[in-house]
Amino acid sequence: MPRSAHNAAKGHLADSGFTLLEVMIALVIVGSALIACLTLANRSVHSNDTVQRITTATMLAQHKMSELETESRLGELDSSDQQGQWDEPYQQYRWEVQFSTTPVDGVQQVTVSVLWGERNRNEEVSIDSFLFN
Repeated sequence: MPRSAHNAAKGHLADSGFTLLEVMIALVIVGSALIACLTLANRSVHSNDTVQRITTATMLAQHKMSELETESRLGELDSSDQQGQWDEPYQQYRWEVQFSTTPVDGVQQVTVSVLWGERNRNEEVSIDSFLFN
């Protein structure tokens, strides 16, 4: 009687366990899936950071626009182009205000831009509005 048939007859499996090749293939598959998951998590964190910066910049631009609208209503608006930087905790953001004339008398277009990042590689959020004098 052949040996494998003899072991099977006794209730033992002759080929129990995994071969080294099967284990290595399984490790490659699991490793590839793990790398893909880590890459996806890294992109998610980066996207979340980008969205947070854009949201903060938009909030700051709206705040600056509200200040300009208030100054306009009080008659204290300086209609020259302006720029500056916020204090803590927003010191990495800079702002610029540009005024443009419109064809309608007493109305001017205002663009508020909030910039952040390196000077040679800025990211920017801009909002426009119209102010009545």
